[in-house]
This record gives sequence, structure tokens and C-alpha cells, in this order.
Amino acid sequence: MFILGTICCRGGSKGVPGKNIKPLLGKPLIAYTIETALNTPLINDVIISTDSIQIADVAKQFGANVPFMRPDDLATDTASKWPVFIHALETYQKMFGVTVDYLVDMDVTVPLKLPIDINGAIQKALDDTNVDVVITGYEPERNPYFNMMEINPNGFAEIVKKGEKPIVRRQDAPEVYSLTPAAYVIKKSALYEFEHWSKAKCKIYPMPRERAVDIDTEIDFKIVEFLMNNK
Repeated sequence: MFILGTICCRGGSKGVPGKNIKPLLGKPLIAYTIETALNTPLINDVIISTDSIQIADVAKQFGANVPFMRPDDLATDTASKWPVFIHALETYQKMFGVTVDYLVDMDVTVPLKLPIDINGAIQKALDDTNVDVVITGYEPERNPYFNMMEINPNGFAEIVKKGEKPIVRRQDAPEVYSLTPAAYVIKKSALYEFEHWSKAKCKIYPMPRERAVDIDTEIDFKIVEFLMNNK
């Protein structure tokens, strides 16, 4: 069983320019994910997939392996990560002569994740061979069965998910999760069988909300800094 860890981060970032190597409490953002990945026992090797020489250089300073650069056509604003995963897996296999069984992608933008979160998601995938993808998630602040609304074609607001009877207590609503890209554990065959993870047989690995914060804006940076300073 060979499990390949990937950290995929392109050079362009519109929400937060230079986000992937932006300093967070004196350390580049990418460094937190590299350190977590390298300390996750079930991962056999960790590589960086990037089109940016600058990101590659910073990643190497923190012990990451950058065996190849990502092609420009896989580093655009509209490029899906699925082809990026396939490129990373196939290139790695050719370069190192190994057969990868699972790919585990860990997003740079979730710096508070721990090895226990990644390891737990991987173990959940290994424990059920019928599962194609395991994704980290957390219990959200809102539930579409209880307190989330959408606007219908007539312009009126209505509950997003309707049950047979109105749900009047949050505790009675079906269990839902918000996804966080701390880890996507993907069976190799699923990369070729499905065009996207949402088409595959998925399971959720729950992780604490305070470790699941996903940095997408400058405000998110401030939130993570606050959490780090108040552990």
C-alpha cells in the first residue's frame, strides 16, 4: 500500500495575493501544511505540485519534495484540481517507479490541521474498501434543513432542504457537514472512474471546527492568527 501526499498550490491567488507563502506568525503559510504532512505516519511520501518557482523554493526550505513543476495549463483560474491530482500521481509514478494506491491532498489554506486529522481520514478510507473518497468536514453553524434559505423562481425565500414536516429544533435536523480541504483521501481508481469527487462514493471524517478554518480572505488570516495566539 503506497499513499502519496500532495500539496497543490499555484502561484496566482486573487483573494489574498501571494497567499500560499504569505507569512503567518512569522512562517510562510505553506510551511504549516508541509510540517503536518511530513509528520503524518500513514503517508509514504509528500510532494508539492506548483507552477511557481518562488513557492517551490520556499517549500524546499521547509523540507518538502518538489520533483517536478506543474504545467501552465493546470495552473489557471479555471483549472480543476482533479486533473492536477492525476498529473501529480502519474508523473510521480513514472519518476520513482512506484504504484500509488491512494492520493491524499492537503490544502495549504487549512494551517491549523494536525497529523491526527489527516491520519484519521486516511484510516477511514483504508477501513472501507467500498469508499472512493474521504473528505474532512466539520459541523457547520447553519443547517439547510433548519436555518438556511434559498430564493425560489418567484422571488420568495424558502428553506433549502424540506422534510415531510417542518423541523422546529436544530437537534432534530439531519446531520450535515461543511467541507474543509484539510484532506481529500482519494483512491487511485476513483481519479479515472469519476470526473469529480462529488460523483464518487464519499465519506466524511469529522474534525474540530477550530482546526478546520479555511483561509480565503484577509479576515480569515486574522481569525487564524487569533486562534494560534490563544491556544
